[in-house]
Amino acid sequence: QKRRDRVKELTEDICRVLRQWDAPDCYQADLQARFYAHAIENAEPGARSCAPDHVTASALVVSADHDQVVLVLHPKFGRWLQTGGHCEPEDESLAAAALREATEETQIAGLRIVPTPVLLSRHRVNCHENGHHLDVQFVAIAPAGAEPQCSAESDEVRWFGLNELPGSTDESVRSLVRAAIEHLQETPSPAPI
Repeated sequence: QKRRDRVKELTEDICRVLRQWDAPDCYQADLQARFYAHAIENAEPGARSCAPDHVTASALVVSADHDQVVLVLHPKFGRWLQTGGHCEPEDESLAAAALREATEETQIAGLRIVPTPVLLSRHRVNCHENGHHLDVQFVAIAPAGAEPQCSAESDEVRWFGLNELPGSTDESVRSLVRAAIEHLQETPSPAPI
């Protein structure tokens, strides 16, 4: 019963976030409509078992002074990416899932999540045939002086200056960095959740 209640709570949060989010442009508004349709058509839109697509949560970890971001060298893809992944049954919200992933993948204690998403991203994955992650992307602020550490899920993790991202960083990550910094300039500092 407890798991069912938590899944219901997460599903309601996914629907609420996707319904209420203020998309920054037409492309993002189109993704929002697609993600929201998926969320209301599936009993567990954030479950890994939801096929072929499912909602995921990620977070770009930004330094306390907003001058750097943490990227993780993902072993599966061989690319520098933001933290993130599948929602878990214990996650009570998308923001909580993004915060959990960011904390696990960077080993940074005391991260603060901005509760409003920054961007949405739909990308093909191998979880299911012709499947996609419907990724809801957040920003997390690290405490001053925080140093990320590798987890079992990464080959490397480190800080990068906003204008010093690795050459192999794809446009989706670069767009997220730009959107996150812009979002932080407009948003008050988040309280811990």
